[in-house]
Amino acid sequence: MVDNASRRGAVDLGLPLMVMAFVVIGGFMYWLMGQSRLQDELRLLEEEAAEVAEEDFGTANMISAVDLQTDATQFEGQNVRIAGLNAVSMLGTQGFWLGLPNGNPFLVSMSEQVMAEGIVVVVGQPASVVGTLLVRTDSAVAAWAAAGTVSEGDQLVAEFATHYLEADRIVVAGGGGN
Repeated sequence: MVDNASRRGAVDLGLPLMVMAFVVIGGFMYWLMGQSRLQDELRLLEEEAAEVAEEDFGTANMISAVDLQTDATQFEGQNVRIAGLNAVSMLGTQGFWLGLPNGNPFLVSMSEQVMAEGIVVVVGQPASVVGTLLVRTDSAVAAWAAAGTVSEGDQLVAEFATHYLEADRIVVAGGGGN
């Protein structure tokens, strides 16, 4: 006869292994569902950014981020539109920085009208901006500080910008816009 005494405790593993398999499969399906939602949100953001890029912004000239990072002086005083760049940092309540392809930020200052409308820009969120490209002057930064929309630290950071965009219209992908 065969002695099965050494396997006596291993016989009842079928039920726990089956339950563990169902838990693992359920966890995997839950993870897939979350990934699907993220993909859907990303697709919607891309569609909204495309719609924003196609909108009529009046007399604003569409400029590419590469042209802007290469030489912003050619656009001084012009009404321009920049589309689809991500906000990389905030500048008090006055504005934010857009990330250019070369990794440098570009300053966007919200006009009083835009600030009054309460547009919320979130870091990492794509935005399209229409406004006048201006040379950053010390008097402009001082005016922002006098209005209380930038802190002393933000003033120092803003002084690194050579140009900024005075935004008349901001459209944020996935949210508000004016």
